[in-house]
Amino acid sequence: MAKPRKPKNDDAKPDNSGPVVRHQKLCLSIDLANRRIYGYTELKIMVPEMGIVGLHAENLGIESVSVDGEPTEFEYYPHSNHRDSESERDWSSVTSPSSAADAAGSSYLSALERELVPNLLINCCKAFKAGSEVQEQVVVVVENEAAQQSSEEAKQNLRLVRIDYWVEKAETGIYFCNNVLHTDNQMRRARCWFPCMDDCSQSCCYDLEFTVARNLVAVSNGSLLYQVLSKDDPPRKTYVYRLDVPVSARWISLVVAPFEILPDHQSGLISHMCLPANLSKLRNTVDFFHGAFSCYKDYLAVNFPFGSYKQVFIEPEMAVSSLSSGASMSIFSSQVLFDEKIIDQTIDTRIKLAFALARQWFGVYITPDAPNDEWLLDGLAGFLTDLFIKKYLGNNEARYRRYKANCAVCRADDSGATALSSTASCKDLFGTQCIGIYSKIRSWKSVAILQMLEKQMGPESFRKILQTIVSRAQDKTRSLRSLSTKEFRHFANKVGNLERPFLKEFFPRWVELCGCPVLRMGFSYNKRKNMVEVAVLRGCTEMSDSSASTVNANSESEKRDSDSGWPGMMSIRVHELDGTFDHPVLPMAGETVQLLEIQCHSKLAARRFQKPKKGSKLDGADDNGDATPALDIRSSMESPLLWMRADPEMEYLAEIHFNQPVQMWINQLEKDKDVVAQAQAIAMLESLPQLPFSVVNALNNFLIDSKAFWRVRIEAAFALANTASEDTDWAGLLHLVTFYKSRRFDANIGLPKPNDFHDIPEYLVLEAIPHAVAMVRAADQKSPREAVEFVLQLLKYNDNNGNSYSDVFWLSSLIQSVGELEFGQQSIVLLSSLLKRIDRLLQFDRLMPSYNGILSVSCIRSLTHIALKLMGFVPLDRVFELVKPFRDIKAIWQVRVEASRALLDLEFHCKGIDAALALFMRYLDEEPSFRGQMKLAVHAMRLCKAPNLIWSAKRS
Repeated sequence: MAKPRKPKNDDAKPDNSGPVVRHQKLCLSIDLANRRIYGYTELKIMVPEMGIVGLHAENLGIESVSVDGEPTEFEYYPHSNHRDSESERDWSSVTSPSSAADAAGSSYLSALERELVPNLLINCCKAFKAGSEVQEQVVVVVENEAAQQSSEEAKQNLRLVRIDYWVEKAETGIYFCNNVLHTDNQMRRARCWFPCMDDCSQSCCYDLEFTVARNLVAVSNGSLLYQVLSKDDPPRKTYVYRLDVPVSARWISLVVAPFEILPDHQSGLISHMCLPANLSKLRNTVDFFHGAFSCYKDYLAVNFPFGSYKQVFIEPEMAVSSLSSGASMSIFSSQVLFDEKIIDQTIDTRIKLAFALARQWFGVYITPDAPNDEWLLDGLAGFLTDLFIKKYLGNNEARYRRYKANCAVCRADDSGATALSSTASCKDLFGTQCIGIYSKIRSWKSVAILQMLEKQMGPESFRKILQTIVSRAQDKTRSLRSLSTKEFRHFANKVGNLERPFLKEFFPRWVELCGCPVLRMGFSYNKRKNMVEVAVLRGCTEMSDSSASTVNANSESEKRDSDSGWPGMMSIRVHELDGTFDHPVLPMAGETVQLLEIQCHSKLAARRFQKPKKGSKLDGADDNGDATPALDIRSSMESPLLWMRADPEMEYLAEIHFNQPVQMWINQLEKDKDVVAQAQAIAMLESLPQLPFSVVNALNNFLIDSKAFWRVRIEAAFALANTASEDTDWAGLLHLVTFYKSRRFDANIGLPKPNDFHDIPEYLVLEAIPHAVAMVRAADQKSPREAVEFVLQLLKYNDNNGNSYSDVFWLSSLIQSVGELEFGQQSIVLLSSLLKRIDRLLQFDRLMPSYNGILSVSCIRSLTHIALKLMGFVPLDRVFELVKPFRDIKAIWQVRVEASRALLDLEFHCKGIDAALALFMRYLDEEPSFRGQMKLAVHAMRLCKAPNLIWSAKRS
């Protein structure tokens, strides 16, 4: 008999020997002109018996501290003033890049360990001991758990602690830029602008008051209760907020700026804010947003957990990151805003805003119980976002994005850094696994795992689990709203009706370990038995070399676990002459080599060869979608199989290599309506060592089919470019150019027509054609002259007069295509004409900046690519002087950063890594924005890796 599950006592959890914050009030006056904050905070704290309270505070000027209105003694130990002798010894011993990396890692870990210890020690009783003794006692308090106190004793120990302080010359956590102030509470950075218990296990309600100049708006968490205009000269305004939902300090945010406020036209709970120059873009961008808000509300069957929701947009150079979440508010870079003339930004922006809203539910309102549970909240937020995509952007968009994300995860899920819930990935990496590409891989993997569970239990059962989690969190008797992997597993068993043995294998294999299944499959048809015999070889993406997994301490044992396979059965879908049939016959555990037998339903004996219908299309695609095309019948005289697919519904996060005849792949591309099946077919046809004309024609037929999903049509275009060669008489290139000209050229004069982008899917496909053409290569790996002439012609005759949409992304795509060309002897004469076009656009964009400076960014990038490809013919000094003016401090932020990166690339290839790093240090000092500095640092890291990559390539 199973043991009864111990109920989680939320009220008892925080009652330990350490202090507990019950409520916090924050009253600040903000002086943007002098970049100064001053005011006070009041904390209602359950004081432990020892009478000492330890808070976190960094870079703050502590003026005074009082307890219950009486001044008290305190000691403050700023971590920024701490000198770590051990770290200094590590740095003094640096003699090589590897030892420098070790020293940097040691310093980082030392800083994190110091930050865990409270550094503002407050005496809440009469007896105040010496500082050294207090510090020792605080450490004991943090590490030692004592018995629970009774409610009467707790009531007697409640103290009101007031701290008067100021912030001046802030370096992190809170940022000043011109007339804008904003916070970004990264890992433990709330302490940088107000004293608090900066610990995820501590949560409380907040009263927030911010006094600013009359022309400014202070945006913070919770509901705005009222505004007060003072009688000062000049008058100032105080904004008063109340957050009734307990949250940890990391979710408290503040933005002050001369905002324009746009109330949502369908919900009074939602407000959108931006700087005045972006108001028209804001109005156009957020028009869809109530749909996302309603989508989540309806799916979870409860109201939004906070009393209001605010979306705040600040300039890109001001923002530390593209998204910063706080309780009931999200801070974005205004780079995501767009007006009604912009097409290409729409999808990405809507998904970003929808994800930020989903994070309010899972991540801010409901938090992970422990670091090992962060994957779950991240995955649930991504799962909600996918629901929005499916409902408002289409099922094709949702499935295609999930397929591409799964492919990326399978390629990268090979080491301990992608194990979602293990000590190695969640503790030993100290948060770095949430930075860069691994952050995306882990998020995509988290969503994929949850979607696998949804497939196993059914959508309604999974929805009921999420509704149970949210409704439980809204229970007012619960002081904590955390969620653990163990609890979710319990819900999967109890609510989702998944069996315990399956869950016992599922969570350890998918969540605690790394690696995805790799399946290599082939088949043969047994005509006598009318059966399909499928051979399967199962492997794993996890690296076999244990040294490659530096994070995973138990790589050998985990490798043995990976050999045992994965729980469940995979389906194989067989498309036959008589219909489509699913066969859940492939066990994912057990023997790594398996032979399966699948009974066919169609019988060849009853079939007779049918001649093509009169008027049917040459490619066999009859207008009647239900009719069986003649091509399929001819190809199936030896078997009733049209095509086969493994795991058609993406029930597994797996890398599948299925071997079937070319004609079956063509059938799959032409007849399967699933975008994932079409993308898989294109990838396989493109990779064939020999390309018959039937493959090229099938790809072209798919490209020109306006009913097909536009993203897959783009893949077909690039596949055509890859198939174009002398062996195929450049058929792929000819098809691409012919298709483009049929849509965009005037047949009478043979020149491009003025732009018309009203058919948006067609516009997006045509926008990709120059890219595809630029990727075509001859035997000498140079671009054919026809490809170069085609791109030049499009640039030369681009005309956007009369078009209601902007052509800035269209032109940007053309310019990037120029950078992708490879110039040979036959096409080098066209280079000067292309460079003149780029230079003209570059100078024009400097006078009249395009959307986010995208035109200048593309021109700088392409010029750099061309210069580096033709280093022996193009003087790099000339390119350097051409790009250098765009580093002007007054230039658009994106343009300035791109120019700096281009100059670093040129310096690196001309003078080497040492010269490039010296230039990087100078640019880092000159770059005024924190975000720009971050992007330059990332680029410098890539340059540092480049020599190693080049050396590895030479050795291999």
